[in-house]
Amino acid sequence: METNEEKRRIDEEAKISATFQEILDIYLASQHRRKVELITKAFNFARQAHKGVRRQSGEPYIMHPLAVARIVCAEIGLGSTSICAALLHDVVEDTDYTVEDIRNLFGEKIAQIVDGLTKISGGVFGTQASVQAETFKKLLLTMSEDIRVILIKIADRLHNMRTLSVMPVNKQYKIAGETLYIYAPIAYRLGLSRIKTELENLSFRYEHPEEYEKIQKKLAKTQIERDQLYNEFITPIRRELDKMGLTYRIKGRLKSPYSIWNKMQTKQVAFEDIYDILAVRIIFTPREGRNENNECFNVYIALTNLYNVHPDRLRDWVNKPRANGYRALHATFMSKHGEWIEVQIRSEQMDEIAEKGVAAHWKYKSRDNSNGKDELLDDWLHTIKEILDDPQPNALDFLDTIKLNLYATEIFVFTPKGDIITMPQNCTALDLAYSIHTFLGNHCIGAKVNHKLVPMNHVLQSGDQVEILTSNSQHVQASWLSFATTAKARAKIQAALRREQRKIQREGEEKLNAFLEKENLANFANNIEKIWVHHHLNDKEELLTAIGNGTITLGEEDKEALLGNNKRRFSFFFFNKEDKKEENKKENNITTFDAIDRKATLRLTDENLQKDFVIADCCHPIPGDDVLGYYDDEKHIIIHKRQCPVADRLKSSHGDRILSVVWDTHRAHQFVVPVNIQGIDKIGLINQITEIISQQMNVNIQKFEFENKNGVFDCNVWLNVRDVNDVKLLCDKLKGVENVKSVARID
Repeated sequence: METNEEKRRIDEEAKISATFQEILDIYLASQHRRKVELITKAFNFARQAHKGVRRQSGEPYIMHPLAVARIVCAEIGLGSTSICAALLHDVVEDTDYTVEDIRNLFGEKIAQIVDGLTKISGGVFGTQASVQAETFKKLLLTMSEDIRVILIKIADRLHNMRTLSVMPVNKQYKIAGETLYIYAPIAYRLGLSRIKTELENLSFRYEHPEEYEKIQKKLAKTQIERDQLYNEFITPIRRELDKMGLTYRIKGRLKSPYSIWNKMQTKQVAFEDIYDILAVRIIFTPREGRNENNECFNVYIALTNLYNVHPDRLRDWVNKPRANGYRALHATFMSKHGEWIEVQIRSEQMDEIAEKGVAAHWKYKSRDNSNGKDELLDDWLHTIKEILDDPQPNALDFLDTIKLNLYATEIFVFTPKGDIITMPQNCTALDLAYSIHTFLGNHCIGAKVNHKLVPMNHVLQSGDQVEILTSNSQHVQASWLSFATTAKARAKIQAALRREQRKIQREGEEKLNAFLEKENLANFANNIEKIWVHHHLNDKEELLTAIGNGTITLGEEDKEALLGNNKRRFSFFFFNKEDKKEENKKENNITTFDAIDRKATLRLTDENLQKDFVIADCCHPIPGDDVLGYYDDEKHIIIHKRQCPVADRLKSSHGDRILSVVWDTHRAHQFVVPVNIQGIDKIGLINQITEIISQQMNVNIQKFEFENKNGVFDCNVWLNVRDVNDVKLLCDKLKGVENVKSVARID
C-alpha cells in the first residue's frame, strides 16, 4: 500500500510531465521550427539538476522553470532557443553545473543567454548602491547584446509575482516595488502590454491590498451597467462592418485596477469620476488586396457615420508607430447616452504585436522579407549603450535617467529640411539638440520653432518645425538639468559637468600639492582630512573642488591646523559634530534601530510612534494610510506612504531595508496634512472655509495659503488631523460649500 509521501511524489511527477507536455503542444501549434528533441533534452537536464529542491511554496523547484518557459512560449511567443534557456535559467546559479557545461550540451547561443540571465539573477538590485548600479548595467548590456535575455527575465519576474503570496510582507513590498519601478516599464518599452498590465496589477495588489479589493468590488458592481452600454454601442458598429464585408472581432477593454487607482491618485478624483474605464477594440483581417493601414481608416470613417467623434482625440499610431512598435488607430466617440468611449482599431497583425511586443514584431518583419531589425528598438538600445559609456556614480540617479525613456509618450517634430524626428512628450529644444548630436546639445543657445526664436527650455509640441541654434562660446550649465527631460540629454549634461568638475579637482590637487611642498608637509591622507574638516567640508573631493574653483585659498590657518597649533579648535569641531548628532537624537526622541525581526510586521502604536519612528515629510503619512518602514544609515525607521515616490525608489534600491508596518493607534496623536481647495472666488468664501474647519470640525489650522487669479482661487491649507477619516469628513464638508469645485489631500 502506497504511503501519502509516495502518492504526493506520483502526483507531482504527473503534474510536471503534464505541464511540460502543455508547453510542447503550444510550441508545436506555433510557426517556429520544430526542435522538440532539444527542448526535451533541456527539460530533462533541468529536472535532474533541480531534483529534490523545493520552492518556498513547497512545490518542486522544476515547476518554476517550467512556468517561465510556458510564459516565454505562450505569452511572448518565442521559439526553441528561448524555451530551452528558460528551462535552464537557474541551473548555473543554483547547482554545480557551469556555463561551460551548458555550452557543451546545448550550444553557444543558449549558453550565452543562460549566462546573461545568471549575471542578473536575484533581482535587479542588491543591498549597496554600487552593486545595484553594476547589476542594472549588466541587465542593460545583456539586453543590448540579445533582447531574449530580458524577455526571459521578464517572464521569470512575472511568475515570481504570480506566486508572491508565499513571501514575507516586507519582501513582497521590495519585489513589488522593484517590479513597478523597472520591470513594468521595460515590459511596456518592449511592447508587452498584457504582461506590463499584469505586473502593474500584481504590484498594486500586494502593495495596496485594501485599495485593490475596493476597486475590484466597484468594477464588479458596475459590470451590468457597463455591459449594457457596450452592447448598445457596438450593435450599430457590427451592422456597419458587416456591410463592408470585413472579417473582424470586437471586444471590450476594461481599464486595469492599477490604471484606475493611479488616475484616482494623480487626478485626485473618485472612482465614479473616471469616464474611460471602458474602451472598445476592433480587430480585423484586411480584405484581399487592401492595405491594412488604409483599412483602419476605412473602419474609422464608417464609425464617424454612426457617432460624433472627439476632434482632439484621434491618435494615428498606424502610420507612425510608437517607439515600442505599437500600431493602431485610436479615436473617441460619443455614445447615444452621452459617454465618451475610446475605440482602438487594429489589424490581427497589429494586435499580436501589441500583445506580444518585440517578439511578434520581429516575426512579422522576417515574414515581410525584411532584415528582421527593429530600427526603433535599435535606436533605443543605442541610447542605452551611450548612457552606459559614462553612467552616473549614484545608483538612483542612474536608474532614474534610464527610466525616463521607458514610459515616454512620443511626439513628432520636423527638422528645417522636413525630416521627422520622434521625441518623448514634454521634451525641450535642448533635448532635441542632444538627440541629434552631443556637440549640438553642449553648445545649444536656443532654437527657432516654427520660425520663431525660443529659449532652449521651450517645450516642443507634435508637428513643430525646429532649428537648433548653437554657439562655440556656450558651455554646459548645471541649471540645464532642471529642464532636460530625456535620458540621453541628462546623461550627456551630467557627463560634461563631471568632466568639468574633474578638471577643477585636478587644478585643486595641483594647488594643494604645491602648498604642502612649500610648507614641507607630507601628503598624507590624515593631513588632507584635517584640512577639509578644518573648512567644514565633507570629503577630499569637496576640498579639491573648492581649492580648484578658488572658493578656498590655502594659507596660514591651514598650516596651523596641520601642525597642531590649532589642535583645540580642530578637536572641538570634530567632537562637537558628534555631540550634536547625539543631541539631535535626544531632541527628536528617536531611538536607533536595534535587533528587530525584519520579517515580522511592526505595529505603530500611540506609545512607540513618538520615540521609535520618524514620519516622512515627503508624503505626510497618517493613520489609515497604507504605509511601510525604511531604516536609514543611522538605523532610524522612517514611515512612508506605500505609493510615495521616495518610497518607490527605496523599494527599488534598498529593498532589504524595507519593513512591514501597520497602524495600531487610537487617535491619541495629531498629524499635519496638506489639503488643496479650488473653485470660484466670492466674498466671504475664506470665512466659510475656515468656519467649517475650525468651528464645525474642530480642526486646528497650522498654515493657510490663498491665491485668486481672474476669479478662480487656489488654496492650500495645512491641518492637524488624527487619521484619514478626519481628512475624508473634512473634504466632504468642504465640497458642500457653494463655488468650491475640488477638495483633495496633497500627496
